[in-house]
Amino acid sequence: MTKPQRGYWCECWTEDLTEETGPILLASFDAYSVPQADRWIAIALRTISPALAPDASQEAWEWLYDGRVTTRQALLRSEPCTVTVTQACTRITWTIRPVVFLPLVHRQAAELPPCAYDFKPQKHD
Repeated sequence: MTKPQRGYWCECWTEDLTEETGPILLASFDAYSVPQADRWIAIALRTISPALAPDASQEAWEWLYDGRVTTRQALLRSEPCTVTVTQACTRITWTIRPVVFLPLVHRQAAELPPCAYDFKPQKHD
């Protein structure tokens, strides 16, 4: 990628509703098309739905059947989207935001700053 490229930044957050701590980022994903972005959520929902309580499973399948179309339409209009499922005391939220991915400079044949050599790999037993 040598030029900026439009895409979608996808995140999955979990939140324990019984605690006062905020949401925790569980996963993130860079998608380069609307189908790729919403497929990421669809795969997650299909994977976890058998383990969900009936109400939460119904929320998941409602999005898969009806909400997914609405999500795709919003993303095609460059609008951010959120999908939320609540299981017992845990809220799981997926977000998709339109973004522009910037290319990174290739580091091969580039001289690193001297401080880069101060860090030595740690040996793990």
